[in-house]
Amino acid sequence: MTIQMILLPLFVHVLLVFVLLFWMGRTRFYAARSKQVKELDPAASQYAWPPRAAQAARAFENQFETPVLFYVLVILAAMTNKADLLFVVMAWLWVLSRIIHALVHTTSNRLALRFPAYLVGVLILLVMWIIFAVRILAA
Repeated sequence: MTIQMILLPLFVHVLLVFVLLFWMGRTRFYAARSKQVKELDPAASQYAWPPRAAQAARAFENQFETPVLFYVLVILAAMTNKADLLFVVMAWLWVLSRIIHALVHTTSNRLALRFPAYLVGVLILLVMWIIFAVRILAA
């Protein structure tokens, strides 16, 4: 596998993160401009955002939870030459699950759709880590 093929899923996820960041910024800007934001605690800079802005923020924040494990794994797999076709396919499936999760999160936000997308991504990531660990420990 080439380094480009290994890193491309990671780059696509980074693009998703920036799209969500700018969408969150846009929704927060318009909410603040239209005075829909309530200050909860001035000392802690906590605000009550309207539902759409809060939804955008949560979708953005969610991209910094399990994705950290994905980033570390991709870097380690690339460095140790353990990223093969199976790894790249699984990486793309994980990215697809994150895109689906983000789309559901930022549209209908239906838990019945969002949770399965999240769970599939977590299970793919778990299997990727198990395969990687076995390959490293068995080498």
